[in-house]
Amino acid sequence: MRNEGTFKLKDIFKDGERDSLIISAILIGISFIAYHFATAYAFIYLTRPTTTYVGDLLLDNIPVVDLSFIIIEIALIVIVVGTIYVTVWKPRYVLFSLKAIAIFNIIRAIFISFTHMGLYPGSIEPGAGIFDGVYTYFNFQTGFFFSAHTGLPFLLALIFWNNPLIRNIFLTISFVFAVAVLLAHVHYSIDVFAAPFMAYGIFEIVKYFFPRDYEITQQSDTVHVQ
Repeated sequence: MRNEGTFKLKDIFKDGERDSLIISAILIGISFIAYHFATAYAFIYLTRPTTTYVGDLLLDNIPVVDLSFIIIEIALIVIVVGTIYVTVWKPRYVLFSLKAIAIFNIIRAIFISFTHMGLYPGSIEPGAGIFDGVYTYFNFQTGFFFSAHTGLPFLLALIFWNNPLIRNIFLTISFVFAVAVLLAHVHYSIDVFAAPFMAYGIFEIVKYFFPRDYEITQQSDTVHVQ
């Protein structure tokens, strides 16, 4: 008896899933455009003299700690490793994950555009390294509500909920990032504490609109062949 994978990467290019892949690509493209304009818009507001920071019960009472290595370098590494892992070893999650990430970014772009607050005093700023340059280029430091560092890993934990190891890894990453952005004072506490709830809502939205893609993620990784 041996085990064989039931869904391979090439399957997303077949007739049954090709349309879904095209929709995923379109949504990803829209999400990048929306995110670009939202963060650029936020940056404009950030530079206005009338834009000020607000008090935060948690940040007001904890010291600033430079955890930019976790916030920038580790975060980008997680994105790269996570993308490779899903693409190579968990291809049946690709379609649903792409749509979930796209919807996450679109909704976050909308929220970023609503309300604008200044950087909290003493917050850690990106450095001059290559990874810092990528972080600055995408204006990741100007979007506050809601925290992508916290919400995106939590969203992936929900997607991989039936896989305890991967689920716990993403939950741990979400927690570590949440602590890091708070200690670095780059997010207000409401940005972080609201992120898991926003991620759960987005997860349910994607499940509702793309049930077929979610159904594929629920299939067994292997089948038993006599």
